[in-house]
Amino acid sequence: MIVADDIDFGMYEQETNARQKVKPASLWVKELIERIKSPRKEIRALMPWKKTHAQVQFRPGEVTVWGGANGHGKSLVTGQVALSLCSQDEKVCIASFEMKPIKTLQRMARQWSSYNADDPAFYGNPEAQRQFIELYEQFSDWTDGKLWLYDQQGTASAKQVCAVARYCAKEKGITHFVVDSLMKCVAGEDDYNNQKAFVDELTAIARDHGIHIHLVHHIRKPADESHKPSKFDYKGSGSITDLVDNVISVWRNKPKERNRESGKLVSDNEPDALLICDKQRNGDWEGQIGLWFHRESQQFIGRYGDAPLSLYKHPEDA
Repeated sequence: MIVADDIDFGMYEQETNARQKVKPASLWVKELIERIKSPRKEIRALMPWKKTHAQVQFRPGEVTVWGGANGHGKSLVTGQVALSLCSQDEKVCIASFEMKPIKTLQRMARQWSSYNADDPAFYGNPEAQRQFIELYEQFSDWTDGKLWLYDQQGTASAKQVCAVARYCAKEKGITHFVVDSLMKCVAGEDDYNNQKAFVDELTAIARDHGIHIHLVHHIRKPADESHKPSKFDYKGSGSITDLVDNVISVWRNKPKERNRESGKLVSDNEPDALLICDKQRNGDWEGQIGLWFHRESQQFIGRYGDAPLSLYKHPEDA
């Protein structure tokens, strides 16, 4: 846990001396030569779903903005992505200003294990309680050295968030930093100058420290639930999507849900949600990725009928 009261972030609020950053071009020419002599595989982190691996990657030094309307699953998706990153030996810190750490971890533990601790069927069942204690103990061990949370709810200044990102990169070796959400760091929806300055600073931090920053943001309320968002629907300054490297929108198929609830026939071939990538600066793919929602695990799965990702090993299976 990273707690604001325990750490003086002041020293991380300003970047290092400019003299350390002005370097001769020959340094990079040497690096180009070394790359020819010893080709290196590009470091890329992936999303949980195999069908996305050739399409979307999270590269060091980049910023991805995740957008969507309220209730469309942005935090659920980014939580599942964070678990997948941890399973790839990435180091992740989540700075969520909209949810307490214990709630974040409870939901991620459910995604990690596919077990729901709030299921009434487990109430008053000593054996179930024992199994959940074992589950949480294993989850705790699994997250050690992989997952951190910044413990602050409500609003946080952009300056403070940038300081935490630098601290995580320099002191903890964090490779992926999640900010949920932009509007908790820059209060005014029409404060375009500070929005631009904040996102610009995040891109500089990602580039200078070789980390990937994930920024959760909101879109404008759509005219109807069937509207699939694009980068032009994001609240606030247009510079938000201009400055970042990748833009991924989360769309929940509420029309399908309404039809199901009203007793209408729905097709299982129709996805429950879409990830819409309409910007990937250093990639060559843009498009839509269909996902299906597995309610028990709170995970999104790549194809209808697929089993959810399970990193938890039940004691009987160990």
